[in-house]
Amino acid sequence: MSQDAVVAVSARNRRALADLVESLDADQLAAPSLCAGWDVRTVAGHVASVLTMSLPGLLLAMVRARGDVDRAIDQVARRVAERPVPEIVATLRDRADSRFSPPGTGPHGPMTDSLVHTADIAVPLGIPYDPDPADVRLGLDHVVGRAPTGFTTRRRLAGLRFVADDAGFAHGEGAEIRGRGIDLLVAACGRPAVLDRLAGPGVEVLRERIG
Repeated sequence: MSQDAVVAVSARNRRALADLVESLDADQLAAPSLCAGWDVRTVAGHVASVLTMSLPGLLLAMVRARGDVDRAIDQVARRVAERPVPEIVATLRDRADSRFSPPGTGPHGPMTDSLVHTADIAVPLGIPYDPDPADVRLGLDHVVGRAPTGFTTRRRLAGLRFVADDAGFAHGEGAEIRGRGIDLLVAACGRPAVLDRLAGPGVEVLRERIG
C-alpha cells in the first residue's frame, strides 16, 4: 500500500476518534483508559499532540524530558489534554491528514497508533469498536510482523501465532491466539483487558508475559 493510502487510513480513523471523543461526557473523559496512568482525555490529548508535532518540537520535548522518550510522550500528552475538549476534537478532525511520524516508524506507526488508542478509550467505556478489518490488518502487519519499538517487543510475541479470521491475517509459529483483528492488535500491544475476548493456548502465555 502506498504512503498516501496509509495516511488516508490514518485520517479516517482519526476523524472517527474525534467523533468518539466529542460524544463523551465529563465522567467518561475522566475514566481510566487502557493506557496505564492515562485517563481517556489524556489518550485523546496524546493522539492530538502527534498531529501538531514537528521534528524540532519532538526534539524540544526530548530535551525537557532529559532524553527519556516515554517521559516526553507523557508530558506532551498531559499538556495537550489540559486544553478544552472542543479544541482537542478540532485538532483530531482538522489535522487528521497530518503526515508527521516519529523517526523510524514510517506512516504505519501513526496509523496503528490511531487504531490502538481508539480501543484504549472505547474498551474500558464499554463502547463497541469495529474498525475496518482491512485497516486492522495493516496494523497487525506492522506490529506482529515486525515488532517495532514502541508498540510491543519480540520477546512478548515469540513462539506465538496470531490468527484474525475477520482480517484475513495469520502470522507466527507456536501457540495460537485467535480472535478479532482489533483485539489481537490491542493484546499484542500489551493491553490485558482484551485477552478474555481471545481464544487458544497462546492466550495464557501472552497474559503471563504482559503481567
